[in-house]
Amino acid sequence: MDFHILFQQLVNGLTLGSVYGLIAVGYTMVYGIIGMINFAHGDIYMISAYLAAIFMALLFSFGLDSVPLVIVCTLMITMAITAVYGWSIEHVAYRPLRNSTRLAPLISAIGVSLILQNYAQISQGAGTQSVPTLIEGALRFGDDNAFFQITYMQMMIIAVSAVSMGALTFLIQRTAYGRKCRATQQDRTMASILGINTDFTISSVFVIGAIMAAIAGMLVTLTYGSFDFYVGFIVGIKAFTAAVLGGIGSLPGAMLGGLILGLSESLFSGFINTDYKDVFAFSILVLVMIFKPSGLLGKPLVEKV
Repeated sequence: MDFHILFQQLVNGLTLGSVYGLIAVGYTMVYGIIGMINFAHGDIYMISAYLAAIFMALLFSFGLDSVPLVIVCTLMITMAITAVYGWSIEHVAYRPLRNSTRLAPLISAIGVSLILQNYAQISQGAGTQSVPTLIEGALRFGDDNAFFQITYMQMMIIAVSAVSMGALTFLIQRTAYGRKCRATQQDRTMASILGINTDFTISSVFVIGAIMAAIAGMLVTLTYGSFDFYVGFIVGIKAFTAAVLGGIGSLPGAMLGGLILGLSESLFSGFINTDYKDVFAFSILVLVMIFKPSGLLGKPLVEKV
């Protein structure tokens, strides 16, 4: 076995899985608190890619030539705007239908997804957009004939994903806000009686999910440099699969599912066939669902009576 190829595919899979995990967090948080899937979440990721490209270009055109400062400023602006998108989706597509049938919010979310796709297509064009490479360089291991490398952008993606997930886990598990989220998840009516503003809590979960998608969109834009109006659907489906694989409703499960999906795609592409990597990844999901329907770290749903 060519171990340098194995290590390279592991690095690539870890990077891809970190992105899937960041986006999967949005799916798993929304499902965890209201029991519904936000199928417009992938398009928030797509919108963040466009926002990142636009504001990086604007900041450079205004004479700001420090690359780290441009990246940080663009990330802050992108996170703020996508947070508004997340808040708006909850108010427009979910809150009016919260007491309706479970199918109605699903259809509404799909409608919002189509609106965002067409909005991006009309306003930015149907062609593939691109941004220049801002961070170059890599750490190389091995000799000239057999080596693997990890780029600085890949290191940034892995580090930012780990920090973001750690901070979010601390927020949910160790703070008063997290206790409000868990109380709303367990019994929304009782949480309201106890004085918790459940409407604000639910809206904030949509906002947090959108922020995580914005971080992923910014990082992927800087890494691969190209995107289009349809990229949110593809990545969104993969991230949703990661959330289900890890156990939807579980934050650690979202990241675990993302890593498993990313690594399986990368290893299958590197050693077998790139064309069927998605088939292999979804086959893993099917097997997990057969033997553990709640996902790897998910808990069985208990109906309240």
